[in-house]
Amino acid sequence: MDLILKKAAQIKLVIFDVDGVLTDGSLFIGDDGQEYKAFNSKDGLGMKMLQSSGVPVGIITARKSNVVKLRMESLGIEYLYQGQQEKLPAFEQLLEKLSLDAGEVAYVGDDLIDLPVMIRAGLAIAVADSHERVIEQAHWVTEKGGGRGAAREVCELIMSGQGTFESTIQKFFE
Repeated sequence: MDLILKKAAQIKLVIFDVDGVLTDGSLFIGDDGQEYKAFNSKDGLGMKMLQSSGVPVGIITARKSNVVKLRMESLGIEYLYQGQQEKLPAFEQLLEKLSLDAGEVAYVGDDLIDLPVMIRAGLAIAVADSHERVIEQAHWVTEKGGGRGAAREVCELIMSGQGTFESTIQKFFE
């Protein structure tokens, strides 16, 4: 765990996949074609806390839906890349836009489509219910599954590694 906390200390951006990471992977599509997703509120608070600690959050997802746009806006996440069947180009754009090295980025994924970015990222994280090949490539695996608090675990790991967790949560005790 010490090695993972050392890696976490170097992170300047955390990128999450959506389906299977911020959700449990279920897709609800109505007769009208409207797509619905369930997001975990604890994950959302974790992402807000991480951002308030000084680490921005990005999203790279293969699917495109308005509900994801609305959820990310509500969390103050400005780096949103939807419809990315190949995620590496979006990853490279974010590195360039933020003048970061791949080693300064954590990526959280769950399925094979995430592997090209995970292999490049400085801290590759798989949620507990990820595909076995994704787990094999991960530096760290969450205890919780996608959409079930995994993102919160990631946020708290990064803040712990950077020594900002206690000061970030202090406002809840005042």
